[in-house]
Amino acid sequence: AGHGLVVSNCDLTLVGERPRITPHREALRGNLARLLGVPTGRVSVKATTTEGLGFTGRREGLAALAVVVLVDGPE
Repeated sequence: AGHGLVVSNCDLTLVGERPRITPHREALRGNLARLLGVPTGRVSVKATTTEGLGFTGRREGLAALAVVVLVDGPE
């Protein structure tokens, strides 16, 4: 905000075998939208697995990939 930018939308992908994200997806979207100050419809949360590969496949942790689009704010 200090640079005149506002969040347009957010796309979040969680990578891991467990926990299952589906039961928590809407709560995650709502919380992210509130924190970012955008409508829930501008926040996407999805999940994928690595099919058993790497630390996420061994259930040692999660990874997150996020893209947030910033646009010029109102003047």
